[in-house]
Amino acid sequence: MVKGASTMQRIANYFKFDELGTNFRKETLAGLTTFVSMAYILFVNPQVLGASGISQGAVFTATAFASAFGCALMGILANYPIAISASLGINAFFAYSVVIGMKVPWQTALAGVFVASLLFMVLTAFKLREKVVDAIPRDLKMAISAGIGLFIAFIGLSQGGLVVADKSTVVTLGSLHVGSTWLTIFGLLVTLILMSAKIPGAIFIGMVANSILGLATGLIAMPKHIVSAVPSIGSTFMVGFTHMTDINSVQLIVVVLTFLLVTFFDTTGTLVGLAEQAGLVKDNKLPRIGKALMADSSTMVVGSLLGTSPMGAFVESSAGIAVGGRSGFTAIVTAILFVFGAFFSPLLAVVTNQVTAPALIIVGVLMAQSLKNIHWEKFEVAAPAFLIVLGMPLTYSISDGIALGFITYPLTMLAAKRGKEVGPMMYSLAVVFVIFLWILNAN
Repeated sequence: MVKGASTMQRIANYFKFDELGTNFRKETLAGLTTFVSMAYILFVNPQVLGASGISQGAVFTATAFASAFGCALMGILANYPIAISASLGINAFFAYSVVIGMKVPWQTALAGVFVASLLFMVLTAFKLREKVVDAIPRDLKMAISAGIGLFIAFIGLSQGGLVVADKSTVVTLGSLHVGSTWLTIFGLLVTLILMSAKIPGAIFIGMVANSILGLATGLIAMPKHIVSAVPSIGSTFMVGFTHMTDINSVQLIVVVLTFLLVTFFDTTGTLVGLAEQAGLVKDNKLPRIGKALMADSSTMVVGSLLGTSPMGAFVESSAGIAVGGRSGFTAIVTAILFVFGAFFSPLLAVVTNQVTAPALIIVGVLMAQSLKNIHWEKFEVAAPAFLIVLGMPLTYSISDGIALGFITYPLTMLAAKRGKEVGPMMYSLAVVFVIFLWILNAN
C-alpha cells in the first residue's frame, strides 16, 4: 500500500496537481469527458476520408492510435489537458478538394500530408510557432478563445438539429417534429440545470442521461456487439513515406503548402484558445508552449505514416477542461480510452451527435467568457477581435477567422496612430494570411 501510495504521489507531483488545483478524480473525469465528446471523430474521419477511396477500416485504426499517441505525448511532454486527433475541415479538403477535385490519388495526398508534417516539425523546432504565439496581443488571444467557443457551439447546434441550413436565410431553427432534435433539447436542458446548480461533472452526467434516454426511446440504436476486432492498417501504413516522390508538380506543392498553412494556424489558434480556457496563460505567455507544439507536430507525422489526414489540437478538449481538467493527466486518460476505443468500437456508436451537441453548446458558453477581457472601448482593437470571434463560426474555420482579424489588426492600429505597438511578427502574419487566403481560394 505504501508503494502504491508513493507511486500515486509521484504521478500527482509530476503533473503538478497541487499547483494546478486538481486531483485524480477531476482529471480522470475530464479525460473521460474529453474522449466522449470527441469519440465521434473515430467514425467521422473514416467516413470523410473514405470518399477518397481509402479503406475506412484502416482510417479508423489510424485515427485511434495516432490520437492515442498525440494525447499521451501532449500530456507527458507539455502537461496540458489538451487532446489531439484528426483535424476537422482539413480532412474534407483532403478528400473532396485534393483527391476528388484535383484528381490526386489518395496515396499521393497522404505523401503531401507527410511532407507538410515534416515542414511543420522544422518550424516548431526553430521555435517559429512559439514566437508567433508569444507575439499575438492579449486582446486577440481572448478573441480566439471566444471565437472557438462560438464555433463549437455552432457545431453543437448544427449536429444536434437545432440549427439547419436554409436557402433563404442561410440557417434557421431545426424541425421540432424530429425526435433526435428533442433528444438534443433534453440533454441541453438537463446540462443547463446541472451547471446552474453547480453539480460536479454536470456536462458528463448530462451526456450519460442523454444516452440512456436515446437508448430507451429507440432514438439511439442498441449496439449489437461490445467488442470487435481492430481493422487492419496494412493498406495505409507508411504509404505517405513511400509515395513522397509523387510530389513533383506545382499543383502538388501548393497542396503541401495548403496542408501546412491550414494546420499551422488552425492548431496554433486552438492551442491558444484552450490554454486560455484552462487558465494556463501567464503574462500573455503559455508555459511549456514549445513542448505542446512539438507534441502536435510529432503527432501529425505519425498520423500521416499510419494513414490519416493532418492531426492537431482538438477543440472538444474544452469539454474536459470545463469539468475541471487542468493537467496532462487528462490527456493521458483520453489517450488510454482511444486505445480501448479501437477495440470497443460498437459501444462508441451510442455516442451520437445528439449526445455530444449539448456539451459543445455549454462549452461554447463557458469559452465566450473571454469576451469580457477584450478592450471593446478601443475600436482599433475591438474591430479585428470581433472579426475573429464572428469569423470562426460563419466561415466554419478557426484559421479563416484568425486570418480576418490578423489582417485587419495592423491596419486599424496604424489608422489609430498606434502602429509602433504592433510588433514585426504581427505585420508579417498579416502578409502571410493574405497569401494564405489567396492559396485557399486558388484551389
